[in-house]
Amino acid sequence: MNEPILRIEALRKSFGALVVTDDVSVDIEPGELHAIIGPNGAGKTTLIHQLSGSLKSDAGTVTFRGRDITGLGMVERVRLGLARSFQITSILDGFTVLENAAMAVQARSGSSFRFFRQASGETALNEQAMAALAKVGLDDRAHRRAGSLSHGEKRQLEIAIALATNAGMLLLDEPLAGTGREESAVLVDLMASLKSTHTIVLIEHDMEAVFSLADRVSVLVYGRLIATGRPEEVRNDPDVRAAYLGEEAA
Repeated sequence: MNEPILRIEALRKSFGALVVTDDVSVDIEPGELHAIIGPNGAGKTTLIHQLSGSLKSDAGTVTFRGRDITGLGMVERVRLGLARSFQITSILDGFTVLENAAMAVQARSGSSFRFFRQASGETALNEQAMAALAKVGLDDRAHRRAGSLSHGEKRQLEIAIALATNAGMLLLDEPLAGTGREESAVLVDLMASLKSTHTIVLIEHDMEAVFSLADRVSVLVYGRLIATGRPEEVRNDPDVRAAYLGEEAA
């Protein structure tokens, strides 16, 4: 059996008396799409913050590719190949689509953002950025201002930015949030295609998308994992149905 690419052990985060993630432990296998689901307020986004390094945990460990990264911040984790998208789009609207992706390539190399304007003409930088845009279907939008994209296209660009860091593992926080049916279909197809090349941790409320994409599903309720398994196992778990899925899983 392969060693997990990401091992989460007894991860915990509290804000005052409120325990948001409570001894969360789960292994993410190489090449899988692992969905984390649960009701609003379950601690899902806090967990992603802890995994990405944007939020320091109170206890527990995170191991990535055999290395303890618990004490590392987001920048260091990105450089090791662990990148994320955000629940709320975080692109730079005033820059072009290509410039947004190119800055991610530049950040990966350790360059300062203040040198971006001078670096924007570098062929290698732009080639790598264009390759990331092509993977998400935005290469024909490269020279448009990012702020002019539709909401769904901005979600695609966020994923391209994560890919441009040369990530081997993607943490996707509700990529379908706020998208229409057609935009959601494009993003679901994109995530399906990325499964062949990347390990993905997906937080998502769209259960149809989750159960069509995920290799395994973990259910987080009140900060604790109550189940992990194959989609059908989780769908039919009586505790999961009682706590979260209810009759929607029928």
